[in-house]
Order: sequence, then structure tokens, then C-alpha cells
Amino acid sequence: MLAILYPDTPLDSDAYRDTLSFLENLPGVSVRIHEVQGAQQKLTELYLLGDTKSLNKEEIEALPAVERAIRISDEYRILGRHRDDRRQTGFSYNDVHFDQDNLNVFAGLCAVDTPEHVEIMMKSLADHGQTCTRMGAYKPRTNPYSFQGHGEACLPYVFELAGKYGIRVIAMEITHESHIEEIDTCLEQLGRPTGVMLQVGTRNTQNFELLKAIGRQKEYPVLLKRGFGITLNESLNAAEYLASEGNANVIFCLRGMKTEAGQPHRNMVDFAHVPAVKRLTRMPVCIDPSHSVGSRDSSPDGIPDVMHATAQGIVAGANMVLVDFHPRPEKALVDGPQALTMEELPAFLDDVALCHELWKKRRELYRR
Repeated sequence: MLAILYPDTPLDSDAYRDTLSFLENLPGVSVRIHEVQGAQQKLTELYLLGDTKSLNKEEIEALPAVERAIRISDEYRILGRHRDDRRQTGFSYNDVHFDQDNLNVFAGLCAVDTPEHVEIMMKSLADHGQTCTRMGAYKPRTNPYSFQGHGEACLPYVFELAGKYGIRVIAMEITHESHIEEIDTCLEQLGRPTGVMLQVGTRNTQNFELLKAIGRQKEYPVLLKRGFGITLNESLNAAEYLASEGNANVIFCLRGMKTEAGQPHRNMVDFAHVPAVKRLTRMPVCIDPSHSVGSRDSSPDGIPDVMHATAQGIVAGANMVLVDFHPRPEKALVDGPQALTMEELPAFLDDVALCHELWKKRRELYRR
């Protein structure tokens, strides 16, 4: 069972203390506390775990700090919707809000190569009003001899340039729990000029010890990519690993499924699952058209396949786009053939805005 407290309930109030005391003394029941910081208010949720079937829902709702109680299913206990559309679906981090209604674009370098390319990318984003980017420092690769990323060495100039150009959040994949400390130490030494969203790549979706380590820290939100060869349910349970350890600020990313049936694209685009994930969970949903399509090829209408795939996801309600751009794709150390160019950035952003407006109009149409 889940007890949702009244918004902004002070943790030092008598109502909160009396409520928590009552719940903690229930036989066979343990209490886990989760706090969610939204754009306007802070929400505290108390998860009652154990023998909860005999609990009286009305009795729980009568407690002084409880707004309402929800019986939850076994799957996605923390991140699931549980047929309650009033549950908060988003969070704010470093002055950027993420939820199931808005849209944020994370355009940037799949892998950091040079400070010059990082600065060109960030300046261009700032010139077009963007406050988020992607920058790959740690790169897991299929071939052990391929470039593995500059790692800790590139963090100082990436973070400093982000601060210089007003970039608030950087999506950055990590492959080991030690990377969290490296990122945190560097940000602290620089005075935290920007923020980081820890990204879990498709290869690590079922690296459960890494998920637990990331979930135990609450400083940084998490972008979890769907596993490339597992079911949607298995990937959503991977996200629940993060939340079960304490960090429920999770965004779920669809990045295509690995199958020969997806050719000529790199992966089979799975963006039809955007509304399914939003229905099953409270997580905002990201799409990664670059790793789905895998090229910058264009159709006869002149529109890149990456943008066509992006449009599919946004019109279906996606809340975040993770997309590869590069000042010199031919010089990129990772995934250059799929990176869009800086000249294509303005049209891409305009098209994204157009598609998001269309989704909002479609939503109003069905609400009527």
C-alpha cells in the first residue's frame, strides 16, 4: 500500500510524526519513505511493505498527514501508476523540469573528443535557447580495441564549458559505480557549474549491482535505456531497481530493438511504446532516434530518417529526445555516421517544437 501525504508536509510537523509513528508500529509492515521534488511542490510518499492486505485503506487515509492511500500491484511498486492518474509524474533538477507532459531536447556528442568540438556544440545549443545536452565521457564498446571515451580526463572542460554557456543538465553514461564519484568530485571542485543526469546504457540495463549503486545516490537523476534484446517488462523492472534503492527520479529511454528485421535502420524503432510506458508508469519517456536509425540518410522528401523517427516518438507523447550532433561527423570518434550536423540543428529543433504542438492538439482532441 502507498500513503501519499499532503503536498509540502513538513517532516518536523506533529502530523507527519504522528502518521509515521502509527505506520511504523503496524505489525508485519515496514515503511519506506520517498520524496519527490516537483516544479511547484514537494511530495512525500510512504510505501508500506509486507503484510498489507489486511490494512484498512480508510483508516490509513484518516491519518493526519495522509491525503490518500493507494493499493499497489506487485510490479513497478514505486514507479507504477497503479491506476491512479493523480500521482505526480515528474521531478525538477537543476532548474529543469521533467514530466510526462513537457519536452526536453538533449542534443550533443555521443562521445566527447576535443574541447573545441564540445564548445562549438554548447555554444550552438545556447544560441538556440537550449539548456540540456548529451556528452559521452565513458563509452562501453562492443570491440575492446575501440575508443572507450576520455573518461575522467574530459570532465573538467566539459563541465566548465557547460557553465559558460548556461547548460543546466548533461546526460552522461556511466559504466561503473566509481564514475559517480568521479563526476561528483569534479563538479564539486568546479563549484557545480552544471548538473548531470546519469545514463544507464542498453548493455547495462540488467547490470543489477550497478543499478543498485546508482539508485542509492539521490543527487543525480537517471536516464535508463531499454535493453536491446529483452522485453519491455524486464526493462521497466530494471528501472524499478533504481527506485527501490531510493532514487525515483528516473526517465525511461526507448532506443530501438536489436533485430535484423529493423534493417536498413540500425535497430527496430520501438517508439510505439511511448504511450504504453506512460500508461504503466509515472516515468517521463525519452526517445533515442540516433541509435534507432543509425545513419543521417534522408528520404525523398528531404527529411532525415532520424527526424522522421523523432516525429513518431514526439507525436506519440515523448518527453525527452536524446540525439547525436557533431560539428565534424567525419571526425567523430564514436557513431559519426549517425550524427547530424550543426547546420541541421535549427531545422531539427523547429521540427521538434512543431511535433510537440501537434501532440498537445491531439491530446485536447481526445479529451473533448
